[in-house]
Amino acid sequence: AAAGVPAAGISIPWWPRQRLDGRRLRSAPASLPRLASVRSVVLDIEGTTSPISFVTDVLFPYARDNVRNHLDATYGTDETKDDIALLRAQVEQDLAEGVAGAVPVPPDEAGKDSVIDALVANVEAMIKADRKITSLKQLQGHIWRTGFEGQEIKGVVFDDVPPALEKWHDSGIKTYIYSSGSREAQRLIFGNTTYGDLRKHLCGFFDTTIGTKREARSYYEIWQSVGVDRPSQILFLTDVYQEATAAQAAGLEVLISIRPGNAPLPENHRFETITSFAEILT
Repeated sequence: AAAGVPAAGISIPWWPRQRLDGRRLRSAPASLPRLASVRSVVLDIEGTTSPISFVTDVLFPYARDNVRNHLDATYGTDETKDDIALLRAQVEQDLAEGVAGAVPVPPDEAGKDSVIDALVANVEAMIKADRKITSLKQLQGHIWRTGFEGQEIKGVVFDDVPPALEKWHDSGIKTYIYSSGSREAQRLIFGNTTYGDLRKHLCGFFDTTIGTKREARSYYEIWQSVGVDRPSQILFLTDVYQEATAAQAAGLEVLISIRPGNAPLPENHRFETITSFAEILT
């Protein structure tokens, strides 16, 4: 570490915590010292840095309500042509697999209005089903960009997130975001929060182009990208048990975030939990 700067690392205080069923839990002291070697933090968004309600009640409805206007206004641009090509490929796969809500997208020769009608129907079904697919997330990011740039949307994060990001950054901990939302959407959320631009505390963004969040291989790829020697030097925070399991299988340290509105965890999940980033000390 530089003179006057403590070596980077993370520890967690040993205080009792609350289970979802109301019973008290105490962290096992033997499991805590290993976090002192953490050099990077990877954060989920929905249910971890931000309320689930921000996604379900603000972002998703905005994308759903504006998809037609966005496609109509940008139909001839290279960006939207790429979005449409990805959606066409996904819809063809969905039709072959019998996915509910999928409808054929006519060829361009059928006319702009017919193509957009079919795309809107498919996108609405994908949003309703909360599909974690690149074609949808890329389009949503482009629609949200309009909302953020026009100040119609502000990114919402929990109160404990900005000071934690700042503290980790100042301590030499490199922090990254990993979300099923596109990297552009992630940058928009953290660049336009009610606390200002938080991207200055972040080192990078990962989305499903690196792999899905429930596959251990995705976390292996993240380890290869963030510049630490061992996967155990990365701490991953998420609210989703299956993501936590995948990250742990790849060798990452894992904490599960307990936030208002999050889905309940399985009994005996065996992961350490936190209710605030303030519980994580550098």
